[in-house]
Amino acid sequence: MTDKLRVAAIGLDHRHIYGQVGSMLDVGAELVGYWTEGEPQPLAGFQKRLPEAPRFADRRALLEDPSVDLVLIAAIPADRAALAIEAMRHGKDVMTDKPGCTTLEQLAQLRETVAETGRIWSVDFSERFEVASVTRAAELVQAGAIGRVVQTVGLGPHRLNRETRPWWFWDRAQYGGVLTDIASHQIDQFLYFTGSTDAEIAHASVGNFANPDDLGLQDFGEIVLRSDQGHGYIRVDWYTPDALPTWGDGRLTILGTEGTIEIRKYVDVAGAEGIDHLYLVNATRCEKVDCSDAGYPYFARLAADVRDRTETAMSQEHCFKVCELGLLAQAMADKDAAQRPQTGVSGADA
Repeated sequence: MTDKLRVAAIGLDHRHIYGQVGSMLDVGAELVGYWTEGEPQPLAGFQKRLPEAPRFADRRALLEDPSVDLVLIAAIPADRAALAIEAMRHGKDVMTDKPGCTTLEQLAQLRETVAETGRIWSVDFSERFEVASVTRAAELVQAGAIGRVVQTVGLGPHRLNRETRPWWFWDRAQYGGVLTDIASHQIDQFLYFTGSTDAEIAHASVGNFANPDDLGLQDFGEIVLRSDQGHGYIRVDWYTPDALPTWGDGRLTILGTEGTIEIRKYVDVAGAEGIDHLYLVNATRCEKVDCSDAGYPYFARLAADVRDRTETAMSQEHCFKVCELGLLAQAMADKDAAQRPQTGVSGADA
């Protein structure tokens, strides 16, 4: 790579591309250009944020540009793996939006491509990498503030925003299922905070309780995880009420042998203003912790990894394992749903 990291955006089907590109620019990267198929809804917002960025009619022009170091992908979820493989085979490292893939077959192909090419395939788990309070929690855990972490409870409610959702949002095969998609965030946080390299899926379930006419939608999901390091509970849904002033009251509770950390990432319904509310309780402290200067180190670390061929942002095996567990949990939940009465439940064929 040159002295300045050069990035390209491929696929603008999800608004997460704003954070992916913006955060890389914030750490000194240069945007060479972007390609996307058609006119997806996030395109207008992307062009408003980056009006000078050139749009390429053919993605091959970006992939074949030897100066492009890192490709950022936020295409339709089912298409992300193929685009990432294409980019890596052109000698590019990749950061993709979650989910990085939607089938175990895609994951196997990604593993093979990384092994063959030596390129980096990274998933931007934004509920950890783009949340300052989670950065601060990681510092506290590493400093021993709550002892050994033995459990995480991750809650990921989302607002449906029916009017703005594209066609693929309602198609199970395109988005991969609610556990493959949303719960990847909470799986990542469980593995990271407990220090686990693998886990057993003790329970996984999905349902469609509020939107029965949308046969492809799963609007609820939960997972129970166990590892040799700790336990975890995950709940995700599309039930955020309209009165909440943001898209979801995402929370993370980290239980340690000597204390607890509770994070209210995006809002505090008790009335405190702003975001990134972190509460720490241990033997000597019972307080709200300031997170304003914690930052988002994933992006600078990924830039360094591209330059130095290291794994400081996230290990490659951790990234693969998060995706694998999400896919296995999804398959378990779909099988269970298919064996139950279908009233209010989305099954494997939904």
